[in-house]
Amino acid sequence: MGLDELNDDVTNAYSNLDDDLSVSLDRETRTELAMLSAVFGTDDVDDLLQRGVHMLFRSTVDTGDMDFQLRGAYDVTYDEYLAGMTYDEMTGQDQYPQRDDERRYQM
Repeated sequence: MGLDELNDDVTNAYSNLDDDLSVSLDRETRTELAMLSAVFGTDDVDDLLQRGVHMLFRSTVDTGDMDFQLRGAYDVTYDEYLAGMTYDEMTGQDQYPQRDDERRYQM
């Protein structure tokens, strides 16, 4: 897989998200959400869920877990995804044929 497949998968996932996303909560999540609601003084649970998604995303990017997961599944990094091209495409390394190291020093 590569950058094109990742772009397709992200586009498909985005289009599959409904405006009214229904999520069932387990007891632990419900308790934590209630605590956060009380701490931030809000009754808008949607706002807290949005903050949670932003925080998880940021944490995943900052710790390198995003790159690890992307490299394993798509063989690209998050920076490559944002740039729209791989590092090899950026540096031009994919334009040259591979060297044959076995015959390189033969006379």
